[in-house]
Amino acid sequence: MSQFAHMVGSKTYLFRDLRDLMAKATPARSGDYLAGVAAGSAEERVAAQMALAALPLTTFLNDVLVPYESDEITRLIIDEHDAAAFAAVRHLSVGDFRNWLLSDDVDEPVLAAVAPGITPEMAAAVSKIMRIQDLVLVARKCRVVTRFRNTIGLPNSLSTRLQPNHPTDDASGIAAVVLDGLLYGSGDAVIGINPATDNVAQVIKIVTMLDEIIDRYGIPTQSCVLTHVTNTIAAIERGAPVDLVFQSIAGTEAANQSFGVNLSLLDEAHQAALSLRRGTVGDNVMYFETGQGSALSANANHGVDQQTCEARAYAVARKFRPLLVNTVVGFIGPEYLYDGKQIIRAGLEDHFCAKLLGLPMGCDVCYTNHAEADQNDMDVLLTMLGAAGCTFVMGIPGSDDIMLNYQTTSFHDALYARRVFGLRPAPEFDAWLKAMQIFTDDDYITLGESLPAPFRQALLRLS
Repeated sequence: MSQFAHMVGSKTYLFRDLRDLMAKATPARSGDYLAGVAAGSAEERVAAQMALAALPLTTFLNDVLVPYESDEITRLIIDEHDAAAFAAVRHLSVGDFRNWLLSDDVDEPVLAAVAPGITPEMAAAVSKIMRIQDLVLVARKCRVVTRFRNTIGLPNSLSTRLQPNHPTDDASGIAAVVLDGLLYGSGDAVIGINPATDNVAQVIKIVTMLDEIIDRYGIPTQSCVLTHVTNTIAAIERGAPVDLVFQSIAGTEAANQSFGVNLSLLDEAHQAALSLRRGTVGDNVMYFETGQGSALSANANHGVDQQTCEARAYAVARKFRPLLVNTVVGFIGPEYLYDGKQIIRAGLEDHFCAKLLGLPMGCDVCYTNHAEADQNDMDVLLTMLGAAGCTFVMGIPGSDDIMLNYQTTSFHDALYARRVFGLRPAPEFDAWLKAMQIFTDDDYITLGESLPAPFRQALLRLS
């Protein structure tokens, strides 16, 4: 790796290699301090950002941050790089790339065409020299549309994952939350459950129950049990009605090994889900979650800053054409993102990088109770993501996940974002909500004194 330098005033800052330069250029966050890779001062950070801005984009094709020989994610990034798509920006520096992205001539079709030529490291690099408004503006210009039983990511839309987690996986408790969420227009991205008891038998039980609800009421959405990929493969082999395959992923081979996965296993799961042919309007069958700090927490970051490691996870996701990807941005804790300011910045960085790389990116706008953050910070991030064209957010009763014990966005929060920005759910789901008299053509929710008959009957069965 080459050494880099930049002078600020009379002082010259030296950066020993590209990995060091990228880390020092990153806006301050607790995880990079924990890893010992952060800039020592604001002045050093500015020097690194200025040196990074002058760097040719081609540097990232020749000077890898994680060794090619020992990391399958690096090999994926380099070996599957689309040189033809990259040609449009090949001549640019990182700073020029920022200006190009922000220019009026670069619109949705241009960004879609160049996406296969952008590597995660290029996306991470340019994000480090961008203000929040830059991250919002460029992400808004990126449009990524995916399909399974409905169409996710269309213009003027915001989808939600209905997350009916229960601390004992109680069927009535799960069903009650599903009902509550549907009545607030939540669930078009996915009805997705984190099981409290994580084994194949429980996965089959829950996914079968969700399938029965979706089928009984003709809901144009998809279900997912957020279990390990090997459990989902086993459930498919036993005939379970699996819609989406879920897996948490990270940006280095070693970090993915800590999750018990590799590219080969993910490909096996992808093929297994495709073989079921359960989609009605498309065949995007994967759902991935990511989050800054996962590689460091597994001692698998190779000295790379956490935001660049996060962006590298998007190369893994991109390979498998997912229906959904989201960063669980504040969930890993204050050791990695200390407070609301860091969580907000990280969420917008993740969304920008993933959309730039061509992914249907959502965000779990969340924080843990021991972080220096609160619901006001989450309102700010949710609003900024709404402005940025975020694909989907979470929907949970009262913002409080009683199984995972963290704070995220509620059904009401999603309605707020839709109303402020004039957004609707996925069109197929929107039509179903209107047919069920939950939504109207000109308003977002209409509950009145009586519930639609099917849901009134469902409530009676649960009571």
